[in-house]
Amino acid sequence: MLVKRTAPRSDPERSENLFLELYELAKAAGYRPVGELTQTRFPDSKYQLGRGKIEELAELVERTGAEKVIFYNKLSTTQLYNISELCRCQVIDRFQLILEIFAKRAVTYRSKLQVELARLRYELPRARAVVSLLKKEERAGFMGLGDYEDSYEQDLKKRISRIETELASAEKDDEALRAFRHRQGFSLISLAGYTNAGKSTLFNTLVDESTEARNMLFTTLVPMTRALDLGGRKALLTDTVGFIEELPHWMVDAFKSTLDGIFLSDLILLVVDVSEDPETILQKLTTCHDTLWDKIQGVPVITVLNKTDLLSPEELETRLEEIGYLAPNPIQVSAKDGAGIAELKAGIIGHLPPWETCSLSLPNSEKGMSVLSWLYEEGIVHGVEYGERILVDYEARAEVINRARALEQALGD
Repeated sequence: MLVKRTAPRSDPERSENLFLELYELAKAAGYRPVGELTQTRFPDSKYQLGRGKIEELAELVERTGAEKVIFYNKLSTTQLYNISELCRCQVIDRFQLILEIFAKRAVTYRSKLQVELARLRYELPRARAVVSLLKKEERAGFMGLGDYEDSYEQDLKKRISRIETELASAEKDDEALRAFRHRQGFSLISLAGYTNAGKSTLFNTLVDESTEARNMLFTTLVPMTRALDLGGRKALLTDTVGFIEELPHWMVDAFKSTLDGIFLSDLILLVVDVSEDPETILQKLTTCHDTLWDKIQGVPVITVLNKTDLLSPEELETRLEEIGYLAPNPIQVSAKDGAGIAELKAGIIGHLPPWETCSLSLPNSEKGMSVLSWLYEEGIVHGVEYGERILVDYEARAEVINRARALEQALGD
């Protein structure tokens, strides 16, 4: 059973879109919605909904045989308890639902740690209320309730600290890997965007892969990195977890080590489902910008307007006029049929950190041929002339050029 309380004077269309998102989240978690209930009012401290509406919910749950109630709104521990007592079934809110999805999609040890950290941070401020409610039926002073509360809270804090330490170690490994990849001449590119914008489909098209790409929220939880062919320029493309509106800070912080892969890229491809209505696109772009802008520190962004095959040229032109101010460097593509992919790759090359060019003179010897082989691996060889010496026209990252010149000088005559 899906439930949402809407604040008075809120935008009806926006409220409907958020409720539809809750429906998609429930399906992504494996649930089959059997009914829904909404109410427009300010929140009730005891039930979130009004007393009459919550009784209507209880009757609806009994009539439909619903096994779980899912609220869009954030519920306090007391509200969760009171609603479950009336409805006689499990009650969760949207954040708990997202945690369930993440837990199901977490397949690596690291992603499981991140989900566990998010869950513990969600539970921590509720720890004392949880213990109090669980002990509510027991006689006063039984085994010292205060001790129980302190013990549970301290246990949560210890587990959080342990997981944070493990993830901090993983972050250092990531930093070392990024530095190594840069030294090897790779540019690092990340796909970002609102969940279900088509990032995984675009990833598959760009790198000729076949990773899972379904019409479902949070298909990608564990980042995947593959080599991207840019006509000789070495690049790595990473598909990442999608953003979603109103994610609490404790959930963003739990996935910090994953999101750092986006923030520390050389280029970000911000994927947008351009077939949606302009208001929805703008809201999702705002959510993405809120997540990115404070942390990317000047990293260039290309807005990839995906699913153009679903719009006519006239509709697409109108859409661009309405969303353009939130869509930097827009490039139109259809990841499904491959339209615009060549233009996107050209745009990627144009926005990556510039490479330098140089001419090198190497001895025509075994050592010179070895350096030439290394040059092919690290950058783009535009031309080679073989004579008494090997003359090379070369393009690569600045650090590779510096290394090549040092090798040239070391070999000398």
